[in-house]
Amino acid sequence: MEDQVILVDESDNEIGAEGKMAAHRSGKLHRAVSVFVFDSSNRLMLQRRATTKYHSSGLWSNTCCGHPRPGEGNISVANRRLREEMGIECELSKAFCFVYRAPFENGLVEYEYDHVFFGQYDGIPVPNRDEADDWQWVDMAKLSVDMKQNPGAYSSWLAVCLDRVSVCRSGLEMMNSMKMVAKT
Repeated sequence: MEDQVILVDESDNEIGAEGKMAAHRSGKLHRAVSVFVFDSSNRLMLQRRATTKYHSSGLWSNTCCGHPRPGEGNISVANRRLREEMGIECELSKAFCFVYRAPFENGLVEYEYDHVFFGQYDGIPVPNRDEADDWQWVDMAKLSVDMKQNPGAYSSWLAVCLDRVSVCRSGLEMMNSMKMVAKT
């Protein structure tokens, strides 16, 4: 049986469920999660999507993505997909949400209300080859430059949200620095 996605309105209110492929063929707005895992040097773990994926195959993207199933919470799916795609576990925290719409050459449409989570991990992932062909740690400034020079190498949703990821990540670092100063 095909996985179901949660259909939502522009305010993320649930309005129904539909098969994942049907929702992508019709371009209906549905809930999604994106996970960005950083190491202690503030490098982002990217994955290159498996060439067998139904869209955006072979493109570099954030650490992992997924769709909550009906009745599944956003943090639960974020943790599940991190294990399923990259073979790792780490504490995740909600960063922000955004909506994007991206049509693909194969006729599918990603129209998602995306919940973004951040995590920290310093180990070596064990990617599921059905999900990711490769992975790498990348400096955010270098990633931003490379995405401008080679936009076709990256997933559309990464391009849409990368600036906001950088701003949120910088804000978190500043808050953590202030907490450390306050403790001394």
